[in-house]
Order: sequence, then structure tokens, then C-alpha cells
Amino acid sequence: MPDPVASKSGFLCMYMKNHPDTLVAYVKYFGKVEGNVLTAEMSSIDSKGMTLVYRLKSGQSNTSRVSFDPPLSGYEEVKPRLLSMKAEAQEGLGMLKAPQITTFRIPRTSVFTGILLFAYFYFLTPPAPDTTFLSVPVTTVNTFFSPAHAFRNATGLGLSFRTACAIFCTIHGAETLYTWSLCRQYVKGTIVTAAYVGSAMTLGYPIWTDLKRRVQQKRIESVMKVE
Repeated sequence: MPDPVASKSGFLCMYMKNHPDTLVAYVKYFGKVEGNVLTAEMSSIDSKGMTLVYRLKSGQSNTSRVSFDPPLSGYEEVKPRLLSMKAEAQEGLGMLKAPQITTFRIPRTSVFTGILLFAYFYFLTPPAPDTTFLSVPVTTVNTFFSPAHAFRNATGLGLSFRTACAIFCTIHGAETLYTWSLCRQYVKGTIVTAAYVGSAMTLGYPIWTDLKRRVQQKRIESVMKVE
């Protein structure tokens, strides 16, 4: 199958000639080129990355291959990805202020994650038959957990509650630390930060991915305002 971006490479390279400062930022930040970069041009682009030709103040010329992570799935993704990378490069080079998130939101995907977490503990760590909780009758507890006991008997899968909690805390602990690092850079306000970190402790993945998505949207908005 032809590369959907490579087929438009000539047009995109010509278009990017009008944005030399952006290309220089790509070279310095993503290409990790040190020194005084005077000019840069895009010589080719495809769904996996772009090739940039640059010239230093010393007169030396070279090329830098900047990869797209993840690769572009179609031509329609080129503009938003280049804008996002421009904002990230300028932010990393100190040319643009980091975007600030001042509100908290729960992504819709967190509902699905909550259901998965319930199923994880329900099916893998059910209490032994004839166990009661507080004043709940034994028959009620047995009835509620009967599908979990049937699942465990049929598959042989099961964990102790302590082991299940240890796995949960290990995974979500790492995600919470990552969310905290994102909050330090991009979230303004103690309450909003606490909401993100607390939600990441329980819901994990959908929280920090949505936060990153909001940061990217803010970056693109800031770049569009400048242009």
C-alpha cells in the first residue's frame, strides 16, 4: 500500500519553506543538533518521519531524520502533528511557555476502566463461600459472589486479595508518579493537581492519557494564536 503521506511529500516540503523557523526548531529539539542552526529545509516526509537538511553558522550542512511517534495513519494527521511538534519544540527550547491546565475533568473512558477494575477484584478475589461481612447474611454474600466462584472453579484463575492489591498498587503507583510529573509541568492549582493524582491512583491510564491530550490541544491552540 502506498504511503499516504509520502505521496504528498513534494507539496508539503514546498509548503514548509514558508516556515523556516519551525524547521529550525525541529532540527534543534527533535534532531538534538547543537550549535547555531541558520537555516533548515524539509527534503522529504512520510508517515514515519521527516528528513530535514540544515546549515550551521560554521557553514557545515547536514541532514537530520525526525521520526513520528506514533507514525501517522493518514494525510489528515500531518497538520495537527506538525503543529503539536512545533509547540513541543518551541516549549523545549524556551521559545514558548508551557501550557497550563486549570481545570479537572474525568474522561468518559474512565467508566470502562472502573468496570474492568471491579471485574478484576470481583472475579479474581472473591471471598470463600459462607463468608459474611458485618451484618450481611451468609446467603446474600454467597448469592452475590456465586458467578465469581463459578468462574474461579471453571478456570482455576484466582488471586489472594493481598496479591491483587499489590499488583494494582504497583501498576497504578507508577501511573500516579507519571501523572504527578505531568501535573508539575502543566497543571496549575493544588486542588486540580490533587484531583488528577488521586484519580490516577484509582483509574490510572485514562486519566494521564486525557491530561496529555489536553496539553497537546493547548499547545496547538497557542501555536495557532501566534500564527
